[in-house]
Amino acid sequence: MTRREHHYRLTNTWTGNLGAGTGDYRSYSRNHEFAIPGKSEPLPGSSDPAFRGDPARYTPEELLLAALSACHMLSYLHLCADAGIVVTRYTDAASGTMSENADSSGEFTRVILHPHVIITDPARIADALALHHRAHQLCFIARSVNFPVENEPVVGVA
Repeated sequence: MTRREHHYRLTNTWTGNLGAGTGDYRSYSRNHEFAIPGKSEPLPGSSDPAFRGDPARYTPEELLLAALSACHMLSYLHLCADAGIVVTRYTDAASGTMSENADSSGEFTRVILHPHVIITDPARIADALALHHRAHQLCFIARSVNFPVENEPVVGVA
């Protein structure tokens, strides 16, 4: 079996020089922008407010959680389409836990996805629930992290 590779690029530009650069921990902003080729708008980023970040901007932690949620959703919708399960609504109230260590390092220790799915056929609820497990196995992002990504799905009928 041949492995295919996919490559991704972006430019991350720090926009937080307030005039003195990184003279000390409080002298600079954590603001930055991600520019992705082919996208019309840059994505504004910062650090978490707990680390002197701008709460109006996206944090790396939020973007990791968003990537896990979106990857699971896209894998799941693909599997449902292949299985003939018609999904009419999908929402996920994802949550993640990051632990900060005494040396200022940290890591995610757990992410829980809470997908709530609406399908059209009540006879397919069990099938729709089972596909969440397969979607998790296929999700590129979940397969790339070193912490548990759990799923607590709910499937209802329109």
